Amino acid sequence: MDSRPLTPVALVLRCCLHALFAGLLALAVVRSSGAGDALAAALVMGAVYAAGVFTPAVHRSPRAGALWLAALCAAWLGLLAASPEGLWLAFPLYFLELHLLPVRWALPTVALTAGAAIGSFVWHGAALNPGVFIGPLLGAAVAVATVLGYQALYRESERRRELIEELITTRAELAAAERSAGVMAERERLAREIHDTLAQGLSSIQLLLRAAERSLPEGAPAAEHIARAREEAQANLAEARRFVRALTPPDLEHGSLAGALERLCAASPGPRVRFSLSGTPVALPTPYEVALLRIAQSALANVVRHAGAGRAEITLTFMDASVTLDVVDDGKGFSPASAPSGDGGFGLPAMRSRAESLGGTFTVESAPGQGTAVAVTLPLEVR
Repeated sequence: MDSRPLTPVALVLRCCLHALFAGLLALAVVRSSGAGDALAAALVMGAVYAAGVFTPAVHRSPRAGALWLAALCAAWLGLLAASPEGLWLAFPLYFLELHLLPVRWALPTVALTAGAAIGSFVWHGAALNPGVFIGPLLGAAVAVATVLGYQALYRESERRRELIEELITTRAELAAAERSAGVMAERERLAREIHDTLAQGLSSIQLLLRAAERSLPEGAPAAEHIARAREEAQANLAEARRFVRALTPPDLEHGSLAGALERLCAASPGPRVRFSLSGTPVALPTPYEVALLRIAQSALANVVRHAGAGRAEITLTFMDASVTLDVVDDGKGFSPASAPSGDGGFGLPAMRSRAESLGGTFTVESAPGQGTAVAVTLPLEVR
């Protein structure tokens, strides 16, 4: 049973059921003209009902609830045997049976309860009329329709609540992912700026100082100052390079590009993704590794979100003069000419821009129903 606190509506319905039971039990006693056996049976049934209402196990355990219901029905049968007026108690029993028992057991139990109510009139020899049959049967039908309808509405409400919670969670995760992506993009931008400006400038200064040092006569007074300036430039260049390495993506901090791509494939939430490595791996410049990893992440994100693919493959190929990354899937494909211009950093133009900023090439081959192949090639110094 559901252990969550009752909603206000459910609490009101439960109070109404208690009031209905108490009122109908009192009506049965009054209409029985105060007969001793009817009064005793009514007291027993009232005591059993109260025991179930105030016993926590009945509300928590389906087994305990079924046992209490069986005891209550037995007490009700005793009241029917004492007086046909016990018929009225069938109506709250319908609701209890539908609430405490699974549907496959509740519906036959409701039918038996209605039959017992009708049978009590016949057994006591009361005057038969259509109301004797229609009343219990109509009450059972109304109870079944009410309870099953309420349960259907409740399930729909729960599904909507879970969907809303899932949407809220997804939105929070998306916001966190966007913040993380923004932070990583800024880290990469800073790394590129430092590598392309500060580090290169310090390297040029060091070379110029080295040339100036060599042009001076040995033992010249200025040679010592130039040597100290060159050492300081060397130290600052090393510090700049350490700073650039610290700004690289976490996936590349403690491993190779191939390892980062393999982990990316293993963690993919969508289709089965396989990673393969071809050629002899060589050390790549940090901007190359960052660009290839980000392009792979972007392409795989598109596969998961849009391709509807069953399989995908990421291949990293090292050749003498270039390194190539291929991302291929067997999805529904698209027309590259009509592709959107981009969607928050995962678009084809963003990937193309990364590749071309390093002097590389970026190609997309796709057609509706024929999958997609994305390839990026970056030049390497000839070994």
